[in-house]
Amino acid sequence: MKENKLAEMSIEFSVQIINLVKDLKTKHETIISNQIGRSGTSIGANIHEANYAQGKKDFISKLEIALKEANETSYWLELLYRTDYIDKNTFKSLNEKCTSIRIMLISSCKTAKSNM
Repeated sequence: MKENKLAEMSIEFSVQIINLVKDLKTKHETIISNQIGRSGTSIGANIHEANYAQGKKDFISKLEIALKEANETSYWLELLYRTDYIDKNTFKSLNEKCTSIRIMLISSCKTAKSNM
């Protein structure tokens, strides 16, 4: 159940990141938009891959990669906010969602490791 919620949250987040990238491209911002586009959508892709892992170690590895991508995405969001490419509300909303995903990933990794 938890992984399904995590997967759903990550795909919703990916959609929001893609829409953010579209907006950034209209502002002619390409450097950070390319980076956040890759890291922000990679979170969900790795969570999805984890559901089809070849074993417990592979499952944990995919979730840990997703966690790293979420941490990177949080960095890019803050940079976009500090450079005035996104407003405070957009930053807070996306960063809160990213933080929620990170918390769930940490919990899932801990649980999976303790079940090994």
